Amino acid sequence: MWVWMAIAVAKKPAPALPEPPPLDDVAGRLIGAALVSTTAYDDLRELCDTVGHRLAGSPGLEKAIVWGQDKLRRDGLSVHTEPVTVPVWKRGAAAASILSPIERPLNLLALGGSPPTPAGGVTAEVVVVSSFDELTARAAEVKGRIVLFDVPFTNYGETVAYRGRGPLEAARLGAVAALVRSVSPVSLDTPHTGMTRRPEDGAPTVPSAALTLEGATQLHRLADRGPVRVHLELGSSVAADAQSANVIGELRGRTRPDEVVVLGCHLDSWDVGQGAQDDGAGCVIAMQAAALIGRMPMLPKRTLRVVLYTNEESGLKGAEAYDLAHQADVHYAAIEADTGSGQPLGFHFSRGDAPVAADLAAFADVARVLAPLGAGVLDEGHSGADIGGLADLGALTVGLYQDTTNYWPIHHTDADTFDKVDPTLLAHNVAAMAVMAWALAEE
Repeated sequence: MWVWMAIAVAKKPAPALPEPPPLDDVAGRLIGAALVSTTAYDDLRELCDTVGHRLAGSPGLEKAIVWGQDKLRRDGLSVHTEPVTVPVWKRGAAAASILSPIERPLNLLALGGSPPTPAGGVTAEVVVVSSFDELTARAAEVKGRIVLFDVPFTNYGETVAYRGRGPLEAARLGAVAALVRSVSPVSLDTPHTGMTRRPEDGAPTVPSAALTLEGATQLHRLADRGPVRVHLELGSSVAADAQSANVIGELRGRTRPDEVVVLGCHLDSWDVGQGAQDDGAGCVIAMQAAALIGRMPMLPKRTLRVVLYTNEESGLKGAEAYDLAHQADVHYAAIEADTGSGQPLGFHFSRGDAPVAADLAAFADVARVLAPLGAGVLDEGHSGADIGGLADLGALTVGLYQDTTNYWPIHHTDADTFDKVDPTLLAHNVAAMAVMAWALAEE
């Protein structure tokens, strides 16, 4: 009898797992919850007004790391931090002026990583170029002079090369400093900072700064008529590396917990403005998307992992540390928000050099349910700096595609402040991110 009972128990079928609700039902619930919630907007206001800017190695970033942990725990995620060593650069004072043929001050910001000028600054004639080809063609004129790269904005990926490589190329030709037209399509005499590359081969670099569009174009016009002399002083400095951290929050998957979908953003910012659009908005979008999914009656199959990366702006050390620490993890997909809080238009898909046509087809239903929100575009494109390395680990990487009309004019400036954030559009972004994150984790 006892043998028969044991056999009977062993043969009893396992209870069937409940089926997840249809995507339309999930999307309706997530979108509805996002549009009536003010949590993302309230959290961003707190981050901007009580923490402020969050440069790598600064007290502000360390405060933000505590803030991020508190908010993720509040929303029911399992939270921990992972250590990251980050570079420390300090801006110091900056000043510049035209000495001849006219006299007037120039509005500028030192570029991240720039060395300081010598005591008393540098004074030199300016060579204005509009491309790397022109710099090469005029190489004989560069030694002992200040090079200005006056390059109009086409798109960020193309134009930012002059901020990144320009000072280094000028230094190799003997320039004493480099100025770069701010990487923006428009300006109200507002300079845009950002990182410039440090030489990897031990070659010298030079003090470098971003000028406003107005200042750069005026210098160009003056140089077309004759010699122009400029005085530049930068008080920037480099300190010893510091310890920081990535903040990780997880919702464990229902049936495939060992497969991970990352929701990424970067918690650090430049030391100007409040980092509201870049990338405070991205952080609250990712965090609240996960929070809304966590309140669903059923979690998706795969684990959702929110990663608040550190040091995206001045080195991507957070992304490098995450990729190294999680090489053994199975990353099914990663999604990133890092272009502000404008109207969500859809998503860019990438698998590195591999095609994504099949992925676009697989998520066509997501585009359909997000179309009424204005976020129904799916195409191939850049997904995000922090999650880019996960493509090498086999993940599909997805970038939240947003209207950036009002983003680039304030990007990396003193004007990147909370008051520019539209609460309705921010909620739309949370909704779009939540629906795509659910689909990636359930597909």
